Amino acid sequence: MARVVVDVMLKPEILDPQGQAVNRALPRLGFDGVVDVRQGKRFEVELEGPADEAALARVREMAERLLANTVIEEYRVRVEA
Repeated sequence: MARVVVDVMLKPEILDPQGQAVNRALPRLGFDGVVDVRQGKRFEVELEGPADEAALARVREMAERLLANTVIEEYRVRVEA
């Protein structure tokens, strides 16, 4: 069994109001020195069998079709040890 992680983030040119709200709140909570915050999503996909190229291709298809809105988001697929 393998675990594959899909990290989904807004594209850099897309406004991230939730990230901005967190960024504004951090100094009030005593966390100084933070320049920017971007919020994203993380999906952990447990696969039967190994995370070979065919399995990773299927996870990329999942990301394209369901997990990410590729108009405004980008994603990264990686195998977690």
